[in-house]
This record gives sequence, C-alpha cells and structure tokens, in this order.
Amino acid sequence: MANHQAHEIENPLEKDFTHSWVNSSTFLFYLQVFCILAFVLGGCYGLYTNRYKGKPRVNVPESTQYTPKYK
Repeated sequence: MANHQAHEIENPLEKDFTHSWVNSSTFLFYLQVFCILAFVLGGCYGLYTNRYKGKPRVNVPESTQYTPKYK
C-alpha cells in the first residue's frame, strides 16, 4: 500500500488537466454540450419573451377586399 501512495506522489501530472488527454477531452465535450444547450435555451427564451403580441388593426379599403363593396 505504501508503494501505491509513493507512485501517486511521484507522478502528479496524471491528474493535471493539461497532461491528461482523457480528462481534458471529456471536460471539453461536456463544456461544449453545456454551451450549445445554453445558447439554444437562451434563444428560445428570447423568442418567447419577444413574441408577437396580437394582431394590429389595419385599415383595409373596402374595394380591395375579397368581396369588394363599391359605392
């Protein structure tokens, strides 16, 4: 057991982010997934809060309607 602890002390670079390809790639993958998810959810929230709130009243001349009314 003492030999196992000595091995951890001798090689601290195994736990370092810049020296461990597996740990860094996993971290970067989850960071990318989180950023894309945050971007999509933020966009959806922005579209939801700024959605079109009702139809405006537009004056349409009676002569241009589907069934025109002439005077």
